[in-house]
Amino acid sequence: MSFVEYGDTIKDGDTAIVFLGHESMFPVKVQHGTVTQTKYGVIRHSTDLIGKKYGSKVTCSKGGWVFILHPTPELWTMNLPHRTQILYSTDISIITMMLELKPGSIVCESGTGSGSLSHALIRTVAPTGHLYTVEFHQQRAEKAREEFREHGVEHLVTVTNQDVCKNGFGVSNIADAVFLDIPSPWEAIGHAKSALKAEGGRICSFSPCIEQVQRTCLAMEEYGFTEINTLEILLRVYNVRTISLQIPDLGKAAEDNSSTGFDSSSPSHQGSPCTNLQQGTVQFKSGVPLREVVGHTGYLTFATKSLV
Repeated sequence: MSFVEYGDTIKDGDTAIVFLGHESMFPVKVQHGTVTQTKYGVIRHSTDLIGKKYGSKVTCSKGGWVFILHPTPELWTMNLPHRTQILYSTDISIITMMLELKPGSIVCESGTGSGSLSHALIRTVAPTGHLYTVEFHQQRAEKAREEFREHGVEHLVTVTNQDVCKNGFGVSNIADAVFLDIPSPWEAIGHAKSALKAEGGRICSFSPCIEQVQRTCLAMEEYGFTEINTLEILLRVYNVRTISLQIPDLGKAAEDNSSTGFDSSSPSHQGSPCTNLQQGTVQFKSGVPLREVVGHTGYLTFATKSLV
């Protein structure tokens, strides 16, 4: 099993996603002899999972059933164990596009955190690219290494435990892009410039507060970065529902028109909305926004390393 290569069959040691519904799923490490408890009953790894195909419908001990899904960066973002606040697919998608990432790209990242963005970056630059990720917290760095190894992507990522603001990324003039998600990104702009290739590259900084953005933009300008711009991505989800509305009773209006000489059979009045209306309801599909919408997550500041 690998997050960057699809495997057809569930194997011992794989990380799989147990899908109970769109709002209910969780990751599980498949191990021979282990059982997993769900609200539908027990899943026995040896008989219910190992050897089955990903996407299979598995019946639990109480008669209910679940689907076993192959992990992807998107599913991992929704189900990973939170060690820190994480980036979600809305911000991740714009980051990978604006940093102009592709297979073969070299990316530097700090901090690693829970690894949500890291998995998406690895999938984007695979199979010939590489991610250099720096994490200040030792236990989080060790846990990230363990997860990358379990997910079959350790050959595509290097995890370093150090302070990026003081020691940088540990590489120079090789990165196509740099991403910063740290409390004081302006202190790491110089190291980011050193990590980027001499012929240029892109940088992105994620910050929840506008004061952080202001100081980061000033530092980017000081170090000669160009095309500095800041974005805020707000996602508004709509549910498609069947709406029923009562047809208005326009009988009285029709009688008034009749008394004033209105002739519905006249060619000039054919197709009038006042004709052939009957009391009842009409159903149609409509997009309805959710009552609760996810608001501000953070600001994304992008810039380009100048060749001058």
